[in-house]
Amino acid sequence: MNYIEYIFTVSPLQPGTEILIAELGYAGFESFVENENGVSAYIQKEACYKDILKDINVLTSEEFSIEYTFSEIEQVNWNEEWEKNFDPIEVDGKCTVRAPFHPKKNFEYEIVIEPKMSFGTGHHETTYMMLQFILENDFQNKKVLDMGCGTAVLAILAKMRGASDLDAIDIDEWCYENSLENIQRNNIEDITVYLGDASLLNDKSYDVIIANINRNILLNDMEIYRKSLNENGVLYLSGFYTEDLPIITETCNNLGLTFVGNKEKNRWVAAKFKI
Repeated sequence: MNYIEYIFTVSPLQPGTEILIAELGYAGFESFVENENGVSAYIQKEACYKDILKDINVLTSEEFSIEYTFSEIEQVNWNEEWEKNFDPIEVDGKCTVRAPFHPKKNFEYEIVIEPKMSFGTGHHETTYMMLQFILENDFQNKKVLDMGCGTAVLAILAKMRGASDLDAIDIDEWCYENSLENIQRNNIEDITVYLGDASLLNDKSYDVIIANINRNILLNDMEIYRKSLNENGVLYLSGFYTEDLPIITETCNNLGLTFVGNKEKNRWVAAKFKI
């Protein structure tokens, strides 16, 4: 299977590259390799079409200068690509996230992830902060949703922290399959993975909802999250920048959710709300 490689040069590099990757991901691009000038993005040739970049808003933003070229390439060994730069991470001295080829370390919580093309190794600021929230808060016997689960790393840690029942949802088929693999790899039970979006929540309810996606999707789906929370429920949100926190908070407040606190890392934010 051949791929189309798009090479993007981005200025300023951040947050332009992060925004670009997020938008390309929802357009169907499967893998990204960041570099000092921007990012290379890959999509299967069969999934690529002439106007695929038409709705990538950051390309026409006045805040960034983005140029690109594209060409067809032969299939890439994605595992080999990410293994070159994937080092284990440690979160607050309590949790480590590592790949299968890394040596085991003595941590209270050890999660083994083979992310392949999925988002969620713990390296990104948003995933890291959400892992911190899970470590700091009570998940014992809670029914939990990991919305936009990626690799299911957040659902896995929530289960290790005592959650009784978990659902994990992602709209991307690769993430769905990768989540199943990682759940099995960590010998975890009672996590049900679904392929889809927030429309799957119509008849479901949770004590805790974790949603690490992006600003626009969070705002669009916030009402569904609120309706899906049980009494005294807690909502953890990430995937947005410092300047987005006011509108996220206002939207939550209008739905009867109270702001509890937030974390910040390199302009990325993770926030906690409760009923």
